[in-house]
Amino acid sequence: MTTADIVRKLWDLCHVLRDDGITYHEYLTELTYLLFLKMAKETGTEKELPKGYRWDDLSAKGGIELLNFYRATLLHLGTEASGRVQAIFVNAKTSIKQPKNLGTLVKEIERLDWYSAREEGLGNMYEDLLERNASEKKSGAGQYFTPRPLIDCMVRLVQPKAGELVQDPAAGTAGFLIAADRFIRADDKMYELPQRAQDFQKKKAFYGIELVEDAHRLALMNLMLHGIEGNLLRGDTLSPDGARLAPADVILTNPPFGTKKGGGLPSREDFTYPTSNKQLAFLQHIYRGLKPGGRAAVVLPDNVLFEENTGAQIRSDLMDKCDLHTILRLPTGIFYAQGVKTNVLFFTRGEEKKDKGNTRAVWVYDLRANMPSFGKRTPLGPEHFAEFEKAFGSDPYGKSRRKDQGEAGRFRRFTREEIKARGDNLDISWLKDESVRGADDLPEPEEIAAEILEKLRVATEEMAALQVELGVEA
Repeated sequence: MTTADIVRKLWDLCHVLRDDGITYHEYLTELTYLLFLKMAKETGTEKELPKGYRWDDLSAKGGIELLNFYRATLLHLGTEASGRVQAIFVNAKTSIKQPKNLGTLVKEIERLDWYSAREEGLGNMYEDLLERNASEKKSGAGQYFTPRPLIDCMVRLVQPKAGELVQDPAAGTAGFLIAADRFIRADDKMYELPQRAQDFQKKKAFYGIELVEDAHRLALMNLMLHGIEGNLLRGDTLSPDGARLAPADVILTNPPFGTKKGGGLPSREDFTYPTSNKQLAFLQHIYRGLKPGGRAAVVLPDNVLFEENTGAQIRSDLMDKCDLHTILRLPTGIFYAQGVKTNVLFFTRGEEKKDKGNTRAVWVYDLRANMPSFGKRTPLGPEHFAEFEKAFGSDPYGKSRRKDQGEAGRFRRFTREEIKARGDNLDISWLKDESVRGADDLPEPEEIAAEILEKLRVATEEMAALQVELGVEA
């Protein structure tokens, strides 16, 4: 039995809980609790769990006794366990109401081929479950799940190294941190590192923050199954929590879309340019949080590139403090919110005491014009980034020799003076988009509804933010 077979069997079990009215996302959270107990047994790490609250204690029970014991176990582990166990189970509660459904889940999990799962990697299995959850529109998880081919592309170009601090200030389910660890481990020299350096990689190299409690627990589980013990806080990066993060050598992230909840401003006192736009606030955190010479790759929507007033000031500050060397215009349909057009910004923080004039030119790669709309029918794959990666070059600091492909090509260079003449507007396009959607490319009704709801949500939050700024009561 392969990992794919196991993932398919686990995911099919979600149908067992339909009568309980449990959503896809609730199911994955429920599955995480049960898998944690089972995997602790399979990997010989049950000593981390209090006696009497382990897999065999659970699987030995049935009926209403099983459901009551499961509820008691979640409460006990979330309050009495220690370390990461408690962090995963904090405030945990079950949505399962029918004992027979829980009994079915426990029995089916017990029957799986755990030897094969261990051989292929429990972390890989769990990542596949997270990806499956994100691909289900009804789960709503795609709004914070970054497609793996995009994550891997960003990591390959930024090239994190052993000994560097790698941060994700909007960690989601920890995909960037795990991909960075995987990239570093692929270097054969990792095994030659002294024990102290290997301990650093395992316990300190990867860190960040996640705001949403359920996403945080999924991220902790994901990190644990990949052997990463870095500090992943649960908190708000746009509060003093974020200001306390250590400066990073590398930042890889995809901040949440929209404005700050309630339309208020971030409570960070170290931001030069207060704004209710979460992406602009995150952008300030990222370039201010890099060490001198540190590098970043961040997914941001189009509005960050063209928003005036405070937006223009933040972009100017970014191009002063950092070398914003590359912008990748991403195709549509990558994220759950279909109406959101996105980009990846690659930049390097200037050397110490050099906070002016670091950007001399910006290279823009247009991977949006004349491209298909990605989704279930046209999945995004590594091959779609191959030409961009070739044009980007092998230097993670964006200094590789590259050819300006002119108005007919996808890759062009724009000087800092040209950008300044545009009012520091970085929403630059030159290719005529001649792609026409055929019937096979038309969005599903759920996608159309999601796009409308996303636009309505953003408009509502922007109105709330404007009312706050003007001092007008809603």
